[in-house]
Amino acid sequence: MECGGYKCFAVEMCDFLLDGGAMFGVVPKPLWERKIPADEKNRIPLKARTLLLCGHGRNILVDTGCGTKFSEKELAIYGVTATRSPDEALSDYDLSTAEITDVILTHLHFDHAGGSTFLKDGEAVPTFPNATYYTQKRQLDWAKHPTMRDRASFFSDNWAPMEKSGQLTVLDGNNLPLPNIELLFSDGHTCGQQLPLIKDENGALLYCGDLIPTSAHIPVPWHMGYDNQPLVIMAEKERTLKEAVEKNWTLFFEHDPTIAAVTLKEGRKGVEMDQVVEI
Repeated sequence: MECGGYKCFAVEMCDFLLDGGAMFGVVPKPLWERKIPADEKNRIPLKARTLLLCGHGRNILVDTGCGTKFSEKELAIYGVTATRSPDEALSDYDLSTAEITDVILTHLHFDHAGGSTFLKDGEAVPTFPNATYYTQKRQLDWAKHPTMRDRASFFSDNWAPMEKSGQLTVLDGNNLPLPNIELLFSDGHTCGQQLPLIKDENGALLYCGDLIPTSAHIPVPWHMGYDNQPLVIMAEKERTLKEAVEKNWTLFFEHDPTIAAVTLKEGRKGVEMDQVVEI
């Protein structure tokens, strides 16, 4: 797929498992399990899927997956399998981590920013040595001072090494200095989540992050128990889906186990999936 002067590629970093009830909040299990069946421990399969954008003289990665720093205990808790290092994943596109110029972090939860660093001689160091990493100031502040509700999702070694190396650019609003990429903001899941919108004359590609983590989460009331502000994220989703239909956006899903991207249409019960898009 091409959009906004970029060649766009879905890069799968790993598979993992999370509790189905937590992933669908107040939605009853008999409903959500039709979409994504659970295992015997009530966990559903998910992907850590990143977006690679190549164009305008840049190689941009949106989010970095879970990474390779987990202990054996953590790997078992989250059911992490099929893990590939960023170098292994990027080799499919004849790229190395040294050739990534920019890394846009939607937010700093471990399944989105974990691959930003790796362990070298027991110390976390930046995975992409020549890249500028981008996060929002409100998200970084939140990550450094999380609530009891979400502090288990933040690990400082996913951002502190880039602060130390000078590679972390902290944005305060929609001032990303990359061609044809605008940022949308969502606070319902976590404060200061930034969602890249790659704009094109014929439409756009929206990286949904945890605003809409899978295709099963398209219905407005279907949101995660992990979301800090349920009513806020529902309003954000409703507004985003309406605009996506009106302006012909393609949605890119970070965590859907099988579907990377879709187009939308107005259905009998609201906005729904139209066609699967190959990326």
